Amino acid sequence: MKMTIVLLAAISLLPASPGVKTIVFFGDSITAGYGVGADQAFPAIIGHRIDSLQRPYKVVNAGLSGETSAGGKTRIGWILRQPVDIFVLELGANDGLRGIPVTGTATNLQAIIDSVKIKYPAAKIVLAGMQIPPSMGATYATAFRQTFTQLAAKNKAPLIPFLLQGVGGIPQLNQADGIHPNEQGHRIVADNVWKILRPLLN
Repeated sequence: MKMTIVLLAAISLLPASPGVKTIVFFGDSITAGYGVGADQAFPAIIGHRIDSLQRPYKVVNAGLSGETSAGGKTRIGWILRQPVDIFVLELGANDGLRGIPVTGTATNLQAIIDSVKIKYPAAKIVLAGMQIPPSMGATYATAFRQTFTQLAAKNKAPLIPFLLQGVGGIPQLNQADGIHPNEQGHRIVADNVWKILRPLLN
C-alpha cells in the first residue's frame, strides 16, 4: 500500500479510507520540518518506513512552528476532526525555552492527551520527551525533563525518552540556529521515534 503523508492544511479535506489507519504527529517546528521542509522531516521518514512494510497507515504531519503546549491545547479540537489511531505528541520545547512554569506545561499536555482519549478511546498515544539547555537553570531543566516521564507513566503511554537524542547539541546535525535538526539530524530523530512506534503498528 502506498504511504500517504498529509500536511496540516489538508487535514479537513481527507476522505475516509476503509481499512486505513491514521498516525498523527502533533508538534512544533521539529515535527513541521522547519528549515528542511515537511517532506524531509522525521514524520515523512517514518511514513516511508511504514510504506516499505506495506502497512495500511497514513501519516498526518500536524506540526506547527512556534507552537507551545498552550497553543496545542487550543488547536487539538480541530486536529481531532479526523480519525486518529496513533497520536504522537511532540510539544513542550518552546515552553521550556521561554521558561514557562513546568506545571503549566504539564497541565496543557495532559489536557491534549485527555482530548484524544475522550474523542478516540482506542487511540494509542506516544509522548516525545524533550530536554532544554542547562542555561535555564539546573532545577528547571530537571523538572522539565521529568515532566514527560511523569506524564507517560500517568497515562501509560510509550515514551520516546529524548526526541533529539544523538542530535541535540551536535553542530553538524543541526541547522545554523543550533536548535533545529538538518536533514541528517531528522533521520536520526526518525530512528529515535521508530524504536518506540514500530511495536505499535498492527
